[in-house]
Amino acid sequence: MAVQPLSKSKPVRDQVSRAEWEKRVDLAACYRLIDLYGMSEMSANHVSTRVPGEDNAFLINPHGLLYDQMHASCFIKLDLAGNVLFNPTEYDINKAGYVVHSCIHAARHEVDCVIHTHTIAGMAVSAMECGLLPIAQTSMRFAKIAYHDYEGVALNLAEQERLVRDLGEHEGMILRNHGLLTVGASIPEAFNSMFRLERACQVQIAALSCGVKLKLPPADIVNESWRLYQPGVRRRFGVLEWPALLRKLDKIDPSYRD
Repeated sequence: MAVQPLSKSKPVRDQVSRAEWEKRVDLAACYRLIDLYGMSEMSANHVSTRVPGEDNAFLINPHGLLYDQMHASCFIKLDLAGNVLFNPTEYDINKAGYVVHSCIHAARHEVDCVIHTHTIAGMAVSAMECGLLPIAQTSMRFAKIAYHDYEGVALNLAEQERLVRDLGEHEGMILRNHGLLTVGASIPEAFNSMFRLERACQVQIAALSCGVKLKLPPADIVNESWRLYQPGVRRRFGVLEWPALLRKLDKIDPSYRD
């Protein structure tokens, strides 16, 4: 389907398909949940998702709103070349968000959602030469996580090729000296991966702070645990939990649906 520009003169909900509106609601919920669980950094970072029926278009946050202020109508619609197709806000996009997210959407057609965070635990682990250690079951889910070396603030389009190369087919990547990134076949799956990856980093920080020798499981146990967490092996992690998370948000503040 060809990408059609939207108009600011009408409510967003009246101009998009039912599928796109539902995706916008889920995207807003994802931003609110990232903030709720302590993974936001004011207006920095991004969650993006594809527009249903429009292969070359995706939605991303306006740079200037906090994560707990995101709502379904606020997201900016871009094509993969960086052209703004619709912006219902007074804000612009963060170019670094375009640089990081667009190349992944272009290269990984099975990826619907990309999440990038700058959490304290994530940034701390990203600076550790050892990387993420398989010290707990949650950590073993990411035993074969990808790594990308820091190249400065992500404003250079030339970095996109290396981002895609380093991510490969992984569901998660640690951006060295920077933060965390996860992808998923849906918003719920990408959020679940980020929640678990953040927990894995928190566990590592807590364990290393004790100053005692850590006991690591045998490599075959780690590898089998990793396998059991791969998409589709048992279930699509995050999908089962999503309706309950939306109910949680609805009790706190349902304005994300607006």
